[in-house]
Amino acid sequence: MDFARNIGTLMIGALLFSSCQFEKSGATGWNYNDSKNGGFEKAPFEEQETGPGLILIEGGQFTMGRVTDDLTHDWDNIPRTVTVSSFYMDEVEVTNFYWLEYLYWLDRVFGADYPEIYKKALPDTLVWRSKLAYNEPYLEYYLRHPAYRDYPVVGINWLQANDYCAWRTDRVNELILIREGLFEHYPNQINEDHFTTDAYLAAQYESGKRVDGVEDFNPNRDTRNIRMEDGILLPRYRLPTEAEWEYAAYGLIGNSVDERVVERRIYPWNGHWVRYDSRKKGGAFYGDFRGNFMRGRGDYMGVAGSLNDNADVTAPVFSYWPNDYGLYNMAGNVSEWVMDVYRPLSPEDDDDFRPFRGNVFKTKVLNSDGAVEDKHDLVVYDVEGIKYYLTEFQKAMQGRATEEEAQLIDQLLEGIEQSIEFKNTRKEDAAYQRVQDLVDLIKSQDLEIAPKLLSGISDYQADQPGDVRMRNVTVEENIDRRNYRESDNIDFIDGDINSSIYYDQAGYEGNPMYDWGKSTLINDHSRVYKGASWADRIYWANPGTRRYLDERQSTATIGFRCAMTRVGSPVGLGDEKRRSKIDR
Repeated sequence: MDFARNIGTLMIGALLFSSCQFEKSGATGWNYNDSKNGGFEKAPFEEQETGPGLILIEGGQFTMGRVTDDLTHDWDNIPRTVTVSSFYMDEVEVTNFYWLEYLYWLDRVFGADYPEIYKKALPDTLVWRSKLAYNEPYLEYYLRHPAYRDYPVVGINWLQANDYCAWRTDRVNELILIREGLFEHYPNQINEDHFTTDAYLAAQYESGKRVDGVEDFNPNRDTRNIRMEDGILLPRYRLPTEAEWEYAAYGLIGNSVDERVVERRIYPWNGHWVRYDSRKKGGAFYGDFRGNFMRGRGDYMGVAGSLNDNADVTAPVFSYWPNDYGLYNMAGNVSEWVMDVYRPLSPEDDDDFRPFRGNVFKTKVLNSDGAVEDKHDLVVYDVEGIKYYLTEFQKAMQGRATEEEAQLIDQLLEGIEQSIEFKNTRKEDAAYQRVQDLVDLIKSQDLEIAPKLLSGISDYQADQPGDVRMRNVTVEENIDRRNYRESDNIDFIDGDINSSIYYDQAGYEGNPMYDWGKSTLINDHSRVYKGASWADRIYWANPGTRRYLDERQSTATIGFRCAMTRVGSPVGLGDEKRRSKIDR
């Protein structure tokens, strides 16, 4: 009897000891990470890892918009108070060498079968040309010569910048999985068989796996892929919003005491002057310019022996003193793309929390079983855009095209009409295959216009082989939703029929407010860019100024840097002040 009692006591003790190994749910009392009760998992997590090249920008409220005289009299940046959440931002602009790394990867993965993907990513080096200046050396050397390796990449349009951000996300997350021992370096990725974060999360990428996965506490499975719930994979790299860029450029954290901003700024530094004024902070630079911009008419670099900004065009990205967030060249060097679609009255319309115009809500395409549809195995094209391009190309070649060239253009227009018809009847694979057939047709023609057509069509790629299929959300699936109904909200209350003088004409055709090319140069493809460049006067170095350009165009003065959303705590666990309060 005593023996049985002792055994029972030992068993109870063992059970109690084993149960202490598991964290319990505060809602149900059930164990986490216990395969015996179903295996619901709670992954260990402290805070978001800082991605390569990024700096944490602690968010807050600030006065966004004009803080100086509006010299252009556009009245498109009315001051207002907004709040920006914490986020990450690149310390420096994306450089030529970073872009060459991107080009090399594209050529290695897609070059053999889809050279048009590589062509789409090429910067437009012709932006350096001017009718009345000799800039040919920049055209030939600026992108690829090692002397310009650490200079900001230019000739990049808004669409190319977004493609780079998506590629960078995938490469960083792939390396994280390699670091964690789940994958090996797999340089033989080709076409659709390459790593993307979305494809991996949808269980549609297996190549290069070192192990089957991590241990799965579900009693019906042994292993599983990493999930977003594990907190290992990083959020997407992306362009910053206009509000984020402007907030980060000011760097007002250096001028705040408790809850007060004790001194506003015109530029990313204190004062209305543009030279280093302190012998203590950056004393070696006392009297030098704080950024790379145009001093005056014809003065881009100063006098020999005492160059005012030590640069003729752009400068290396780590030049000059950083602002109080540690960001370099937020005033000068190159202007920078941001995410927003341009509207003159955005300051009046946007929310005051995380303001942004440009939302087009999308969702993953699902199959009949409710699972994510198989990823693309073809290049996805903007077929309407290709039709526009071919129509304009035909007009430009009117009277100059040979008989064979005119016949080829007619064939391409006929083929793209078929592709559009396929797209309108939801036969998307057939539509994109038709475009691929047209590309192959161009390649088979030994005509002078063939490379021009290939280059032009390549600009209208939307997705690459290996990307997960996405679609715009529909009104039908949002019937009971109150916060939005339609996918495309770019025109919301500024450009749609309800906000125009044609509000009473429901069947009005065309753009009811922004008639691009006739009364305005604004449309849904006009994107904001911020800051001064090497060719701008100091006025544009004020972060509140704003300009815009079509998303398919580029210049020798516009570059970009990436941002990333901060998830969880806005300041991180390194805030000892708040941690000590919690501990007490």
